[in-house]
Amino acid sequence: MGSKHNEKEKPHALCMPSPLQGHINPMLKLAKILHSKGFLITFVNTEYNHQRLLQSQGPDILCSVPSFRFETIPDGLPPPENNNASQDTPSLLKSMQETGTNPFKRLLAKLNASDSPVTCLVADFLMGFTLTATEELGIPRVLFWTSGAASLICYDQYPNLIQKGLMPLKDRLARVRAPFVAKKVKCLIDLFCGIQLLTGLRVGSGVSPWVGLRVGSWARGLVSARMDPDTPRTYPSDLVNGYLDTTIDFIPTMSGIRLKDIPPFVRIIHPGDEFMVGFSHTELSRSKKASSIIFNTFEELDFDILDHLSSTFPPCYGIGPLNLLENEFGDKSLASIKSSLWKEESECLKWLDSKPPLSVIYVNFGSITVMTRQQLIEFCWGLAKSHCSFLWIIRPDLVIDGSAALPPEFLAETRDRGMLASWCLQEEVLSHPSTGGFLTHCGWNSAIESISNGVPMICWPFFADQQPNCWCSCNKWSIAIEIDNDVKSDEVAKLVIELMNGEKGKKMRKNVIDLKNKAKKSCASPSGSSMVNLEKVIHLLKTPLK
Repeated sequence: MGSKHNEKEKPHALCMPSPLQGHINPMLKLAKILHSKGFLITFVNTEYNHQRLLQSQGPDILCSVPSFRFETIPDGLPPPENNNASQDTPSLLKSMQETGTNPFKRLLAKLNASDSPVTCLVADFLMGFTLTATEELGIPRVLFWTSGAASLICYDQYPNLIQKGLMPLKDRLARVRAPFVAKKVKCLIDLFCGIQLLTGLRVGSGVSPWVGLRVGSWARGLVSARMDPDTPRTYPSDLVNGYLDTTIDFIPTMSGIRLKDIPPFVRIIHPGDEFMVGFSHTELSRSKKASSIIFNTFEELDFDILDHLSSTFPPCYGIGPLNLLENEFGDKSLASIKSSLWKEESECLKWLDSKPPLSVIYVNFGSITVMTRQQLIEFCWGLAKSHCSFLWIIRPDLVIDGSAALPPEFLAETRDRGMLASWCLQEEVLSHPSTGGFLTHCGWNSAIESISNGVPMICWPFFADQQPNCWCSCNKWSIAIEIDNDVKSDEVAKLVIELMNGEKGKKMRKNVIDLKNKAKKSCASPSGSSMVNLEKVIHLLKTPLK
């Protein structure tokens, strides 16, 4: 009786992550921290991810503590052929945006009919439909931006990039070599210009740049519909002619950033890019209704960015690194609850135990990044040429439409200094004394975990926030070096050697250890910035809206 009565008195936080591995992980850490602070937690996964968690972690993973519950809603997509592969990000987000509201409302109704109704919402920034679904409840609603803080500024600047004519890429309508298509493209461009003259839809003339983008995309769609499917395609020349190296001067707090460092969806060159641009616009607009926005960072790292964002959005708080903050509020009763959608191979840690301090470069491109077979080969021979020990995580779905199998010659040459695995306990790997560097896609979880463990990086960004994360790491914090997108084995070897043994690598290590110490102070001291901000957020979540 007493236990049930106590649970009725607890604030009840409904935690809704975006259904992507890199978003589930930090949300689960935050949920555990809130639980340690006296919150009843309901953590919502998609049905697909729920099954993947059971598959990777075992049936006991979600059966732990009555005050930490799991619920599911459908993602609206048909079951994928490969149950162990990442879902297509634009398709998944589009489906959640279009179909998520009603299942979420039904879940809310079920929870609110219980003895412990929901008293606050903590939702991923990308799950903005939850704000709409909870609007009538009058409860505090906090959004969690799980990506790098700098990327939110960049997404907010998409309209400026479009209005100034910098994006989408200028020659994006001329991607095919066939002359007959070029004639149709010219006709459609003339048609688009005529529409502009008739309706005033000229970007930069006071009409929303999103309108111009949509009309241009419509014209592009007509071109695509008339293309011979066998016509060879080429990428826009702006990808390779140096245009993306153009420096732009209007992104707040990011002086010297280049077009190539902006999240690349706005280039509109891949399937799903156009949706992601519109999606970001929708979610940015929705976010203004939140009580606050929280970030997995700390003020000593991102103060200028958080300060600027707070002038544009609801109050913004850095409450990270969450991997350090979670350690401060260790709750052993929740230790079995994990978030990895892949089964981790513990043998990696045993292998690291056999290596000297700071001798191993850890290679992991995250849960979504994919590469061509040729890029995989360049990376493998680059690692071989470096003569450094390496731990390389190779997901089964890492290679686009191909096998991730490595050449037998490479395996033979590196068998005494290389370890391959399909997934690992990344935080344990980065905190291991033998780990001396990190070759990474520069997703934010990887970047902030690398910083909090004092490990310098080589960055090979793929998409989304990874480009601005890379720019900040290389240019603002001087803790990383970037590898060219057109990866070559000689460059891989050169940068690995520089990171592990060179003078620049030593300077980067010194810088990242300094940030590591600041991160620890922000989370360990009662007066630390992340500790103080966490208490502000908890107070906000416990205070009913007037």
